[in-house]
Amino acid sequence: MQESERFAARVEGVSGSAIRELFKLTSRPGVISFGGGNPSPAALPDEIVADICRELVATNGKVLLQYGMTEGLPALRESLTGYLQSEFGVTTDAGCILPVTGSTQAFNLLLDAYTDPGDVILTENPTFLGATQAMHLHQLRVIPVDSDEQGLRVDALEEAIRRHRPRMLYTIPTFQNPTGVTMPLERRKRIAELAAQYDILVAEDDPYHSLRYTGESLPAIKAFDMDGHVALMGSFSKVISPGLRVGFLVCEPKLLRKCVICKQSDDLHTANLNQAVVDAYLRRDLLRPHVQEVCARYGAQLNCMLSALEEMQGVQRFTRPEGGLFIFAYLKNNVNATEMLMKAVDRGVAYVPGTYFYPDGGHENTLRLNFSNADIPTIERGMALLNDCLK
Repeated sequence: MQESERFAARVEGVSGSAIRELFKLTSRPGVISFGGGNPSPAALPDEIVADICRELVATNGKVLLQYGMTEGLPALRESLTGYLQSEFGVTTDAGCILPVTGSTQAFNLLLDAYTDPGDVILTENPTFLGATQAMHLHQLRVIPVDSDEQGLRVDALEEAIRRHRPRMLYTIPTFQNPTGVTMPLERRKRIAELAAQYDILVAEDDPYHSLRYTGESLPAIKAFDMDGHVALMGSFSKVISPGLRVGFLVCEPKLLRKCVICKQSDDLHTANLNQAVVDAYLRRDLLRPHVQEVCARYGAQLNCMLSALEEMQGVQRFTRPEGGLFIFAYLKNNVNATEMLMKAVDRGVAYVPGTYFYPDGGHENTLRLNFSNADIPTIERGMALLNDCLK
């Protein structure tokens, strides 16, 4: 590249995803990966989706294979209204729903439509790496807010709101990535109140909501939103297929319209056929039994990994999620999980160092473990290898 060429200022200092880079390491033959967030191959309903696709193309192929509306398939938007009520406790209508290409796009559309460079955005500490990448690409000032074993601390949140006057809050209240913790009901209500009181937008990311193995399901923060200060983002990547790339955004109509305009210049519309597959799952009541089957499998895998962690002397403490895909562990004696990673990979096991999930870095003695993409015998072997590394 010639010296006269340069890149946009917004990408300066923004690195690629550490998790995506980790995939290069885990592609080595024989490496057991606890690093990603992939569903189990056994949980991907390939035969059912194939049957649905054949039927959809045979009966409505000329429409589904053509360009579609940016606002999404009307049928899916209609079926999503019932799904949002039953699953998230959110009462809305089709005019407040936008099908998107994964919940990652939903967040980027919110940032496009609602923020300017230099605006302040608050986020949990730690939080999803992909979200902080999007924040930096939009040139926002990212302010992490302290969390505990029940998620985002509302006292610390209100203090940060008063001090920094943010434009937006990003939060994952249910089975949070990377910690797996779930925010209790009263905190959800309080966050909705604070959003209205201080006139900020809450970007609520809830892609793991249905993956609950124990405990009671909780309504989304959006369920307590009285005046449009909460935007709910969800996805079918974890409960049907990540390859379909179908998610949804729910927010008040004026903001939704701005997001539609931004989506027009992004990908024009989410794939019609993929939207129709998800619509078929909802209308034919295929999703509920599929999720029940997946949860039974994942719950056993979670318990297997938790049992292994209890026996590891090098682990100080770890989260005990009621669902989702991740466990977050804190190592003893300030062991550096980043420095230990290559040693672990050489032994045949991989994870994600926890430091990548903290917007300000640090916390080198932490790591994230995924249990969904490995069966129980593989989890047992991988955790034994990890235990050897810690010894």
